[in-house]
Amino acid sequence: MTLLSQLSGTFINVATVLLGTVLGLLLGGRLPEKTQRTLLQTLSLVTLYIGLDMCTSLGKVLGGHIPGVILALVSLALGAVLGEALGIEERLGHLGDLLRRRFKGGGRFTEGFVAASLLFCIGPLTIVGGIQNGLTGDSGTYVLKSVLDGIAALALAGVYGVGVGFSALTVLLTQGGISLASGGLAGVLLGGADPAVLKTNPYVLLVTGTGGLMILGISVNLMLGGLGVEDRRVRVGSLLPALLLAPLALWLAKVIG
Repeated sequence: MTLLSQLSGTFINVATVLLGTVLGLLLGGRLPEKTQRTLLQTLSLVTLYIGLDMCTSLGKVLGGHIPGVILALVSLALGAVLGEALGIEERLGHLGDLLRRRFKGGGRFTEGFVAASLLFCIGPLTIVGGIQNGLTGDSGTYVLKSVLDGIAALALAGVYGVGVGFSALTVLLTQGGISLASGGLAGVLLGGADPAVLKTNPYVLLVTGTGGLMILGISVNLMLGGLGVEDRRVRVGSLLPALLLAPLALWLAKVIG
């Protein structure tokens, strides 16, 4: 399998994020501020639905006698401590500021970059699509994700500006990395690249549910932005280590019984 085949879905996703951003910039500048806020509130409601749907995966996970929601809670709590210690939220902000200065971005560049990067890279389609694309060359899942991300990019860019487009770099690194590492992920850890297997694997389900709780945090942030109250945002970036800790928590729970 060629490198292009493994990364085809990622390249499509990057392209749709950029296209959505361009369209959002063209349309957003013509919309009054009240309409932009309403658009942001609408996106937050859709994001809320996506997060709640992902959270239902936790009910399908059991680590020994420990339910999935408890494993997710422990993972998020430990992830928050680790994330704050590492200053992940601040590092994401600094990266956004660096890109803004480098490319002379203005307005709410950093907010758009961070919000879009988190929204586009947290979720089951990122994991499942990367493994499928990397092992079989099938980009179908990433094509679906590309459509969703393109629409979200359009809405976000209309409010936050060009910073949303730079989240394409995050998508490229995250999804490209998963696709290239898919052999180890699927073959050794998850039992194969069959979508049916991946979508029912308890480790994927737990990561999906944990990511869903984080998506709810993004939804809250978008709603606060739509209401003009942004100093109480959920620090979703600091929770990112939870996505790595969740599979470890499930493994330990199974070992302990």
